[in-house]
Amino acid sequence: MKSMLGPVSKPLVVSGFSPGPRRAFYARWGGSRTIVVLKPLAGILLCAAVCTASLADAQEVVVGLITKTDTNPFFVKMKEGALDTAKARGVRLMTAAGKFDGDNASQVTAIENMVSGGARAILITPSDTKAIVPAIRKARAAGVMVIALDSPTDPQNAADALFATDNLKAGVLIGQYARAAMAGRPARIATLDLAPGITVGQLRHDGFLQGFGIKHGDPRIACSQDTQGNQAKAQTAMENCLQRAPDINVLYTINEPAAAGAYQALRAAGKEKSVLIVSVDGGCAGVKNVRAGIIAATSQQYPLQMASLGVDAAVEYARTGKKATGFTDTGVTLITDLPKPGVESQDTKFGLEACWGAK
Repeated sequence: MKSMLGPVSKPLVVSGFSPGPRRAFYARWGGSRTIVVLKPLAGILLCAAVCTASLADAQEVVVGLITKTDTNPFFVKMKEGALDTAKARGVRLMTAAGKFDGDNASQVTAIENMVSGGARAILITPSDTKAIVPAIRKARAAGVMVIALDSPTDPQNAADALFATDNLKAGVLIGQYARAAMAGRPARIATLDLAPGITVGQLRHDGFLQGFGIKHGDPRIACSQDTQGNQAKAQTAMENCLQRAPDINVLYTINEPAAAGAYQALRAAGKEKSVLIVSVDGGCAGVKNVRAGIIAATSQQYPLQMASLGVDAAVEYARTGKKATGFTDTGVTLITDLPKPGVESQDTKFGLEACWGAK
Protein backbone atom coordinates (compact mmCIF):
# COMPACT_ATOMS: atom_id res chain seq x y z
CA MET A 1 0.00 0.00 0.00
CA LYS A 2 1.29 3.45 -0.90
CA SER A 3 2.14 5.89 1.81
CA MET A 4 -0.49 8.53 2.57
CA LEU A 5 2.09 11.06 3.74
CA GLY A 6 2.91 12.41 0.30
CA PRO A 7 0.91 15.08 -1.61
CA VAL A 8 -2.46 14.10 -3.07
CA SER A 9 -3.00 15.37 -6.60
CA LYS A 10 -6.64 14.29 -6.90
CA PRO A 11 -9.61 14.93 -4.56
CA LEU A 12 -9.76 12.55 -1.59
CA VAL A 13 -13.27 11.37 -0.77
CA VAL A 14 -14.01 9.43 2.39
CA SER A 15 -16.45 6.63 1.59
CA GLY A 16 -17.03 4.95 4.95
CA PHE A 17 -15.69 3.30 8.10
CA SER A 18 -15.45 -0.31 9.23
CA PRO A 19 -16.01 -1.35 12.84
CA GLY A 20 -13.29 -2.53 15.22
CA PRO A 21 -10.47 -1.13 17.28
CA ARG A 22 -8.37 -0.50 14.18
CA ARG A 23 -10.67 1.53 11.92
CA ALA A 24 -10.50 1.31 8.16
CA PHE A 25 -12.08 3.59 5.59
CA TYR A 26 -12.19 3.74 1.86
CA ALA A 27 -10.26 6.55 0.22
CA ARG A 28 -11.04 7.33 -3.39
CA TRP A 29 -8.63 9.07 -5.81
CA GLY A 30 -10.42 9.68 -9.09
CA GLY A 31 -11.91 6.29 -10.08
CA SER A 32 -9.74 4.05 -7.87
CA ARG A 33 -10.62 2.92 -4.35
CA THR A 34 -8.11 1.94 -1.65
CA ILE A 35 -8.78 0.51 1.81
CA VAL A 36 -6.70 2.46 4.30
CA VAL A 37 -6.23 1.05 7.81
CA LEU A 38 -5.16 3.48 10.50
CA LYS A 39 -5.08 3.70 14.24
CA PRO A 40 -8.16 5.45 15.62
CA LEU A 41 -6.51 8.83 16.37
CA ALA A 42 -4.77 9.03 13.00
CA GLY A 43 -8.00 8.12 11.23
CA ILE A 44 -9.92 10.78 13.08
CA LEU A 45 -7.31 13.45 12.30
CA LEU A 46 -7.14 12.54 8.64
CA CYS A 47 -10.89 12.49 8.30
CA ALA A 48 -11.13 15.90 9.95
CA ALA A 49 -8.54 17.37 7.59
CA VAL A 50 -10.18 15.85 4.51
CA CYS A 51 -13.70 16.88 5.48
CA THR A 52 -12.63 20.43 6.34
CA ALA A 53 -10.80 20.84 3.03
CA SER A 54 -13.80 19.50 1.11
CA LEU A 55 -16.20 21.91 2.84
CA ALA A 56 -13.87 24.88 2.27
CA ASP A 57 -13.54 24.03 -1.42
CA ALA A 58 -17.31 23.71 -1.78
CA GLN A 59 -18.18 26.88 0.16
CA GLU A 60 -19.63 29.51 -2.14
CA VAL A 61 -18.43 33.12 -1.90
CA VAL A 62 -21.45 35.43 -1.66
CA VAL A 63 -21.24 39.19 -2.23
CA GLY A 64 -24.11 41.65 -1.80
CA LEU A 65 -24.90 44.78 -3.83
CA ILE A 66 -27.49 47.30 -2.62
CA THR A 67 -28.23 50.33 -4.81
CA LYS A 68 -30.44 53.35 -4.21
CA THR A 69 -32.89 52.27 -6.92
CA ASP A 70 -32.98 49.76 -9.76
CA THR A 71 -34.37 52.23 -12.32
CA ASN A 72 -31.79 55.04 -12.51
CA PRO A 73 -29.43 54.20 -15.41
CA PHE A 74 -26.45 54.97 -13.14
CA PHE A 75 -27.37 52.14 -10.79
CA VAL A 76 -28.40 49.87 -13.65
CA LYS A 77 -24.84 50.19 -15.01
CA MET A 78 -23.39 49.69 -11.53
CA LYS A 79 -25.36 46.44 -11.15
CA GLU A 80 -24.26 45.34 -14.63
CA GLY A 81 -20.61 45.91 -13.74
CA ALA A 82 -20.97 44.03 -10.47
CA LEU A 83 -22.70 41.06 -12.12
CA ASP A 84 -20.05 40.83 -14.85
CA THR A 85 -17.19 40.95 -12.35
CA ALA A 86 -18.86 38.46 -10.01
CA LYS A 87 -19.31 36.03 -12.88
CA ALA A 88 -15.70 36.44 -13.96
CA ARG A 89 -14.48 35.88 -10.38
CA GLY A 90 -16.72 32.85 -9.82
CA VAL A 91 -18.79 34.28 -6.95
CA ARG A 92 -22.53 34.71 -6.37
CA LEU A 93 -23.96 38.23 -6.28
CA MET A 94 -27.05 39.02 -4.21
CA THR A 95 -28.73 42.29 -5.26
CA ALA A 96 -31.33 44.63 -3.79
CA ALA A 97 -32.42 48.24 -4.22
CA GLY A 98 -34.55 50.89 -2.58
CA LYS A 99 -37.99 51.62 -3.98
CA PHE A 100 -36.96 55.25 -4.46
CA ASP A 101 -33.93 57.47 -3.86
CA GLY A 102 -33.95 58.00 -0.09
CA ASP A 103 -35.60 54.68 0.83
CA ASN A 104 -33.50 53.78 3.87
CA ALA A 105 -35.90 51.16 5.26
CA SER A 106 -35.55 48.89 2.22
CA GLN A 107 -31.76 49.15 2.37
CA VAL A 108 -31.71 48.21 6.06
CA THR A 109 -33.84 45.14 5.31
CA ALA A 110 -31.53 44.23 2.42
CA ILE A 111 -28.45 44.36 4.66
CA GLU A 112 -30.11 42.09 7.22
CA ASN A 113 -31.18 39.62 4.51
CA MET A 114 -27.71 39.52 2.99
CA VAL A 115 -26.00 38.93 6.32
CA SER A 116 -28.46 36.09 6.99
CA GLY A 117 -27.85 34.80 3.47
CA GLY A 118 -24.12 34.36 4.09
CA ALA A 119 -22.69 37.42 2.30
CA ARG A 120 -19.02 37.91 3.19
CA ALA A 121 -19.07 41.48 1.90
CA ILE A 122 -21.75 44.04 1.02
CA LEU A 123 -21.43 46.91 -1.45
CA ILE A 124 -23.95 49.71 -0.90
CA THR A 125 -24.88 53.10 -2.32
CA PRO A 126 -26.53 54.49 0.81
CA SER A 127 -29.80 56.35 0.28
CA ASP A 128 -29.64 58.03 3.69
CA THR A 129 -25.99 58.27 4.61
CA LYS A 130 -26.66 58.79 8.34
CA ALA A 131 -29.68 56.57 8.95
CA ILE A 132 -28.01 53.52 7.35
CA VAL A 133 -25.03 53.59 9.74
CA PRO A 134 -26.47 51.42 12.56
CA ALA A 135 -27.33 48.64 10.09
CA ILE A 136 -23.84 48.82 8.57
CA ARG A 137 -22.18 48.66 11.98
CA LYS A 138 -24.27 45.61 12.90
CA ALA A 139 -23.20 43.86 9.69
CA ARG A 140 -19.54 44.66 10.32
CA ALA A 141 -19.81 43.33 13.87
CA ALA A 142 -20.97 40.04 12.30
CA GLY A 143 -17.76 39.87 10.27
CA VAL A 144 -19.12 41.27 7.00
CA MET A 145 -16.98 43.82 5.14
CA VAL A 146 -19.04 46.81 3.96
CA ILE A 147 -17.93 49.05 1.09
CA ALA A 148 -19.83 52.24 0.24
CA LEU A 149 -20.10 52.92 -3.49
CA ASP A 150 -20.70 56.39 -4.98
CA SER A 151 -21.95 57.98 -1.73
CA PRO A 152 -19.91 58.10 1.49
CA THR A 153 -21.62 57.20 4.74
CA ASP A 154 -21.83 59.84 7.45
CA PRO A 155 -19.39 59.43 9.10
CA GLN A 156 -17.36 58.05 6.24
CA ASN A 157 -15.55 55.54 8.45
CA ALA A 158 -18.84 53.81 9.31
CA ALA A 159 -18.06 51.62 6.28
CA ASP A 160 -14.78 49.78 5.81
CA ALA A 161 -14.03 51.61 2.56
CA LEU A 162 -15.42 53.98 -0.06
CA PHE A 163 -15.13 53.50 -3.83
CA ALA A 164 -16.57 56.62 -5.45
CA THR A 165 -16.34 59.72 -7.53
CA ASP A 166 -14.76 62.65 -5.76
CA ASN A 167 -18.15 64.38 -5.60
CA LEU A 168 -16.73 67.62 -4.25
CA LYS A 169 -14.40 67.77 -7.27
CA ALA A 170 -17.30 66.98 -9.61
CA GLY A 171 -19.12 70.02 -8.24
CA VAL A 172 -16.01 72.21 -8.36
CA LEU A 173 -15.49 71.41 -12.05
CA ILE A 174 -18.96 72.49 -13.14
CA GLY A 175 -18.79 75.52 -10.83
CA GLN A 176 -15.53 76.63 -12.41
CA TYR A 177 -17.01 76.06 -15.85
CA ALA A 178 -20.15 78.09 -15.09
CA ARG A 179 -18.07 80.96 -13.73
CA ALA A 180 -15.85 80.97 -16.81
CA ALA A 181 -18.86 80.76 -19.12
CA MET A 182 -20.55 83.74 -17.45
CA ALA A 183 -17.39 85.78 -18.17
CA GLY A 184 -18.08 88.36 -15.49
CA ARG A 185 -21.80 88.84 -16.27
CA PRO A 186 -24.07 89.12 -13.19
CA ALA A 187 -25.35 85.70 -12.13
CA ARG A 188 -28.76 84.72 -10.81
CA ILE A 189 -28.37 81.12 -9.72
CA ALA A 190 -30.81 78.29 -9.06
CA THR A 191 -29.70 75.01 -7.48
CA LEU A 192 -31.79 71.87 -7.87
CA ASP A 193 -30.43 69.63 -5.12
CA LEU A 194 -30.94 66.07 -3.89
CA ALA A 195 -32.39 65.92 -0.36
CA PRO A 196 -31.28 66.77 3.20
CA GLY A 197 -28.96 64.29 4.90
CA ILE A 198 -27.46 62.75 1.75
CA THR A 199 -23.72 63.32 1.65
CA VAL A 200 -23.26 63.02 -2.10
CA GLY A 201 -25.78 65.79 -2.74
CA GLN A 202 -24.18 68.10 -0.21
CA LEU A 203 -20.70 67.50 -1.61
CA ARG A 204 -21.74 68.31 -5.16
CA HIS A 205 -23.66 71.41 -4.07
CA ASP A 206 -20.75 72.66 -1.95
CA GLY A 207 -18.31 71.91 -4.77
CA PHE A 208 -20.36 73.92 -7.25
CA LEU A 209 -20.41 76.93 -4.92
CA GLN A 210 -16.67 76.60 -4.33
CA GLY A 211 -15.94 76.36 -8.05
CA PHE A 212 -18.15 79.36 -8.81
CA GLY A 213 -16.46 81.32 -6.04
CA ILE A 214 -19.45 81.95 -3.75
CA LYS A 215 -20.61 80.77 -0.31
CA HIS A 216 -23.86 79.59 1.20
CA GLY A 217 -26.30 82.46 1.57
CA ASP A 218 -24.80 84.51 -1.26
CA PRO A 219 -27.54 86.81 -2.68
CA ARG A 220 -26.76 85.56 -6.19
CA ILE A 221 -28.41 82.27 -5.23
CA ALA A 222 -32.00 83.12 -6.11
CA CYS A 223 -33.59 79.72 -5.50
CA SER A 224 -32.75 76.28 -4.10
CA GLN A 225 -35.08 73.27 -4.29
CA ASP A 226 -34.77 69.56 -3.45
CA THR A 227 -35.64 67.13 -6.25
CA GLN A 228 -34.41 63.66 -5.11
CA GLY A 229 -32.68 63.61 -8.50
CA ASN A 230 -36.07 62.90 -10.10
CA GLN A 231 -36.94 64.38 -13.50
CA ALA A 232 -40.61 65.13 -12.78
CA LYS A 233 -39.85 66.67 -9.38
CA ALA A 234 -37.10 68.75 -10.94
CA GLN A 235 -39.50 70.12 -13.55
CA THR A 236 -41.88 71.22 -10.79
CA ALA A 237 -39.00 72.67 -8.76
CA MET A 238 -37.79 74.70 -11.74
CA GLU A 239 -41.31 76.03 -12.32
CA ASN A 240 -41.35 77.16 -8.68
CA CYS A 241 -37.95 78.82 -9.06
CA LEU A 242 -39.02 80.71 -12.16
CA GLN A 243 -42.06 82.05 -10.34
CA ARG A 244 -39.79 83.24 -7.52
CA ALA A 245 -36.97 84.56 -9.72
CA PRO A 246 -37.81 84.89 -13.45
CA ASP A 247 -34.32 86.29 -14.15
CA ILE A 248 -32.42 83.07 -13.31
CA ASN A 249 -29.55 82.60 -15.79
CA VAL A 250 -27.39 79.85 -14.17
CA LEU A 251 -28.73 76.47 -13.11
CA TYR A 252 -26.90 73.77 -11.14
CA THR A 253 -28.58 70.35 -10.99
CA ILE A 254 -27.67 67.37 -8.82
CA ASN A 255 -27.84 65.01 -11.82
CA GLU A 256 -28.82 64.83 -15.48
CA PRO A 257 -32.41 63.59 -14.98
CA ALA A 258 -32.94 66.71 -12.86
CA ALA A 259 -31.38 68.80 -15.63
CA ALA A 260 -33.74 67.26 -18.19
CA GLY A 261 -36.76 68.03 -16.04
CA ALA A 262 -35.62 71.60 -15.45
CA TYR A 263 -35.10 72.09 -19.17
CA GLN A 264 -38.72 71.14 -19.83
CA ALA A 265 -39.85 73.88 -17.45
CA LEU A 266 -37.48 76.40 -19.03
CA ARG A 267 -38.65 75.55 -22.54
CA ALA A 268 -42.29 75.86 -21.50
CA ALA A 269 -41.48 79.34 -20.16
CA GLY A 270 -39.52 80.29 -23.30
CA LYS A 271 -36.30 80.64 -21.30
CA GLU A 272 -34.33 77.57 -22.41
CA LYS A 273 -31.78 79.65 -24.36
CA SER A 274 -31.14 82.17 -21.60
CA VAL A 275 -30.13 79.76 -18.78
CA LEU A 276 -26.74 78.05 -18.53
CA ILE A 277 -27.24 74.49 -17.19
CA VAL A 278 -24.45 72.48 -15.56
CA SER A 279 -24.83 69.03 -14.01
CA VAL A 280 -23.21 65.80 -12.81
CA ASP A 281 -23.42 62.18 -14.01
CA GLY A 282 -22.09 61.58 -17.53
CA GLY A 283 -24.73 59.06 -18.55
CA CYS A 284 -25.27 58.60 -22.26
CA ALA A 285 -28.56 60.53 -22.22
CA GLY A 286 -26.89 63.40 -20.37
CA VAL A 287 -23.90 63.51 -22.72
CA LYS A 288 -26.30 63.59 -25.68
CA ASN A 289 -27.98 66.59 -24.03
CA VAL A 290 -24.57 68.26 -23.78
CA ARG A 291 -24.01 67.60 -27.48
CA ALA A 292 -27.47 69.04 -28.24
CA GLY A 293 -26.72 72.20 -26.25
CA ILE A 294 -29.34 71.51 -23.56
CA ILE A 295 -26.69 71.07 -20.86
CA ALA A 296 -23.58 73.24 -21.19
CA ALA A 297 -21.29 70.90 -19.22
CA THR A 298 -21.49 67.83 -17.00
CA SER A 299 -19.06 66.03 -14.70
CA GLN A 300 -18.85 62.42 -15.84
CA GLN A 301 -18.46 59.63 -13.28
CA TYR A 302 -17.91 55.91 -13.75
CA PRO A 303 -20.30 53.52 -11.93
CA LEU A 304 -19.06 50.40 -13.69
CA GLN A 305 -15.56 51.08 -12.32
CA MET A 306 -16.94 51.51 -8.80
CA ALA A 307 -18.79 48.20 -8.96
CA SER A 308 -15.99 46.23 -10.58
CA LEU A 309 -13.38 47.40 -8.06
CA GLY A 310 -15.84 46.82 -5.23
CA VAL A 311 -16.50 43.19 -6.20
CA ASP A 312 -12.77 42.55 -6.60
CA ALA A 313 -12.18 43.88 -3.07
CA ALA A 314 -15.05 41.75 -1.72
CA VAL A 315 -13.61 38.59 -3.27
CA GLU A 316 -10.16 39.42 -1.88
CA TYR A 317 -11.63 39.73 1.61
CA ALA A 318 -13.66 36.52 1.31
CA ARG A 319 -10.66 34.49 0.15
CA THR A 320 -7.78 36.03 2.10
CA GLY A 321 -9.30 38.08 4.92
CA LYS A 322 -7.68 41.27 3.64
CA LYS A 323 -10.04 44.23 4.01
CA ALA A 324 -10.31 47.25 1.72
CA THR A 325 -9.82 50.54 3.59
CA GLY A 326 -10.02 54.27 2.96
CA PHE A 327 -11.18 56.13 -0.16
CA THR A 328 -10.60 54.96 -3.73
CA ASP A 329 -11.25 57.72 -6.31
CA THR A 330 -12.89 56.18 -9.38
CA GLY A 331 -12.43 59.30 -11.51
CA VAL A 332 -14.38 62.30 -12.84
CA THR A 333 -14.11 64.21 -16.15
CA LEU A 334 -15.75 67.46 -17.26
CA ILE A 335 -17.61 66.93 -20.55
CA THR A 336 -18.47 69.89 -22.81
CA ASP A 337 -18.29 70.89 -26.46
CA LEU A 338 -17.74 74.53 -25.47
CA PRO A 339 -14.46 74.41 -23.51
CA LYS A 340 -13.36 77.38 -21.43
CA PRO A 341 -9.78 78.54 -20.77
CA GLY A 342 -8.40 77.28 -17.49
CA VAL A 343 -11.01 74.54 -17.05
CA GLU A 344 -9.81 71.07 -18.09
CA SER A 345 -12.42 69.16 -20.10
CA GLN A 346 -13.13 66.55 -22.76
CA ASP A 347 -15.64 66.74 -25.61
CA THR A 348 -18.83 64.73 -26.10
CA LYS A 349 -17.06 62.25 -28.39
CA PHE A 350 -14.97 61.22 -25.38
CA GLY A 351 -18.04 61.35 -23.18
CA LEU A 352 -20.10 59.05 -25.41
CA GLU A 353 -17.31 56.49 -25.55
CA ALA A 354 -17.15 56.40 -21.74
CA CYS A 355 -20.83 56.93 -20.87
CA TRP A 356 -23.30 54.49 -19.35
CA GLY A 357 -26.90 53.79 -20.30
CA ALA A 358 -28.44 53.43 -23.74
CA LYS A 359 -26.14 54.79 -26.45
